[in-house]
Amino acid sequence: MGHGRAPLRTAAAGAVSAALIAGTVVGLAPAAQAAPAVRFVDITGDGGTVLKANVLTPAGADGTRDYPLVVLPTSWGLPQIEYLAQAQKLADSGYVVLTYNVRGFWQSGGQIEVAGPPDIADASKVIDWALAHTPADPQRVGMAGVSYGAGISLLAAAHDKRIKAVAALSGWADLIDSIYSGRTQHVQAAAVLDGAGTLTGRESPEVREIFDNLYASDLSKEQQMIDWGRKRSVGTYVDQLNSNGAAVMLANAWGDTVFPANQYAGFYEKLTGPKRLELRPGDHATAELTGLFGLPNDVWTDTERWFDHYLKGADNGIDREQPVQLKSRSAGDYEGYPDWKSVGATRRKVALAGSTTIHANVDSGADGGIVFLSSILDQVAQLPPIASMPLLPRRWAAVWQSERYGTAQQVRGTARLHTTLTPTKESGTFVAYLYDVGPLGIGKLVTHAPLSWHGRTPGEPFGVDLDLFSTAYDVPAGHRLALVVDTVDPLYTEHNPSGAQLTFSSPSDDPSYVSVPLREQ
Repeated sequence: MGHGRAPLRTAAAGAVSAALIAGTVVGLAPAAQAAPAVRFVDITGDGGTVLKANVLTPAGADGTRDYPLVVLPTSWGLPQIEYLAQAQKLADSGYVVLTYNVRGFWQSGGQIEVAGPPDIADASKVIDWALAHTPADPQRVGMAGVSYGAGISLLAAAHDKRIKAVAALSGWADLIDSIYSGRTQHVQAAAVLDGAGTLTGRESPEVREIFDNLYASDLSKEQQMIDWGRKRSVGTYVDQLNSNGAAVMLANAWGDTVFPANQYAGFYEKLTGPKRLELRPGDHATAELTGLFGLPNDVWTDTERWFDHYLKGADNGIDREQPVQLKSRSAGDYEGYPDWKSVGATRRKVALAGSTTIHANVDSGADGGIVFLSSILDQVAQLPPIASMPLLPRRWAAVWQSERYGTAQQVRGTARLHTTLTPTKESGTFVAYLYDVGPLGIGKLVTHAPLSWHGRTPGEPFGVDLDLFSTAYDVPAGHRLALVVDTVDPLYTEHNPSGAQLTFSSPSDDPSYVSVPLREQ
């Protein structure tokens, strides 16, 4: 049914290399800067599981006063020294800081539960330990983390009322929408997580089964996987989080290939307490990376400002700034907005006229790139994946283009595709790409998203509405936008049976289009 095995082997090999490099570079660099005052401790977590941790206290702490506490769970596959550079900065600023290795990884006990109930219970046990063994103030508790640590921090805040502030960096709000959006397996991203988990930890039997079912495209297990993911998604507990009243800061990258920005943006809108959303260029956890070396870093600077205000009561102005802060992938300064809905204040439709049929099972040359690598190139050199519009083979790719724009188009937010699709098979997959096309026909990828379906009647048309991944990108004057659709992308599992064809049409009573959100000029 699926065609995920071959790309999985390639992606898994890349995951092993990426995990080794990340573990070495990110793990060892802060160790050289670690302060002598670091205390390594064992904490008894849920069910008696031993969690390896380290504690830093402010210089001169003599037991006569309490300090705000910040708890930092580690990222997926990284050891407990991951945050030492930032922990030292926080301790120097007057925080008790406790970082711990989550269960199932490195020297901590237990098995990997993927932010399951034992992980959430562990977070509360760690707070208990800190309040009992350090000069931490029980009324001023915060949590933060990158990636896996971000997800656990959000979930913990929804379950533990003692947590007053959270900074969730490159995390998730909806786990299934992150790795299975559009009912399509994000196979390269899953392989990175699986490969790193296998190298550095011990997966539980349930987690191993979830990965295996994901790769196998077993529809009989789909609902089981969705239910599993819901239990591990803070979006499921948003009412509890709002009731607890924690101040929540969310930060992510536009090109995050593990946890796309869409699911954070949607979750942000549901929060009712103090909140902040920051989105920048980059891929998964790359925006925070330099901060782990102790170098100047916007994300970590704002994290400390967030805690200073909501745990220390500092009047640093962060509560008066526009709560949505975006930085375009193209260049420029940060842009502030009062809410997510204001980001794409206006919309321009690109008509997808006519009827176009494409054949499945062949990669046309349009694709979303390579996990991590492509978005990092876009972050540091503004080099996203490219494709030549004139050279894309129309047998395997449908292409529509706008007129040339006389002024720059500042794309901000979530583009939406609306079309009518007629497949020749009951199951299938397509991937939609939005490109910035220059005068020579070379397109730079603006955004994309996959969509799969099952159980459709062959030859019967149905309507499709697909949100592309949120982004911020400036299309220069004189360029066009192009929508390209094909059926194969190495990032995703394909569900098109051999010989399948897809016809995209634009009925007069329901015309097809892509709606592009633009910054108000």
